[in-house]
Amino acid sequence: MNVPIIALDFREFDTVKDFLGKFDEKLFVKVGMELYLSNGPKVVEEIRQMGHDIFLDLKLYDIPNTVGKSMESLGRLDIQMTNVHAQGGTAMMKRAAESFKDNNPDGRLIAVTQLTSMSEEMVQKEHQTVLSLTDSVVHYATLAKEAGLDGVVSSPLESEIIHEKLGPEFLTVTPGIRLPEDSKDDQVRVVTPVDAKDMKSDYIVVGRSITQDDNPRDKYKRIKALWEGTAGE
Repeated sequence: MNVPIIALDFREFDTVKDFLGKFDEKLFVKVGMELYLSNGPKVVEEIRQMGHDIFLDLKLYDIPNTVGKSMESLGRLDIQMTNVHAQGGTAMMKRAAESFKDNNPDGRLIAVTQLTSMSEEMVQKEHQTVLSLTDSVVHYATLAKEAGLDGVVSSPLESEIIHEKLGPEFLTVTPGIRLPEDSKDDQVRVVTPVDAKDMKSDYIVVGRSITQDDNPRDKYKRIKALWEGTAGE
């Protein structure tokens, strides 16, 4: 089973080094916009030198040519996963996939469907769509697969139906993971690691539950055990 992805919700790289220094194993970490834009590509290089895998979460969304050129640059980085926003359309995603895979054939490219901060009410009111939230996610996931992407970012709540519609090999990478005692913060659609496992998520992304804990290493091990189904052994 894939290990949980830890979202490095930090700005300063010194903070990242201190945080990663608390662990004694290879991790899969998410580098988001705040950390990447504050430090540039060197943050990727240095984390890789520490031996950790990277999901570079920039959610590119622009015209196909701009995204394609950007993906050429990202593809040259030693990253294991990155993403675009599915709302950019099929042509944009196809161009992104071609550019990224040409430069990083082993990397995974996925698409954001709907943010886990979005609720059914927000999608209906602000997007003014006739689709339900779930149907909207499945629609974007279908476009992503047709465009040649490896999977999508979604809530765990949609993982099972995405696999039913698009097959078990099409990845679901799912943020919005919390333990019962954790704050939801700005997330709306949240579940526990055990629930995400039952809902057929391929990867879970966990940020503040680990990064803001007094003992992040132990919290990670607890979440990992729950996710792998080994808690209590």
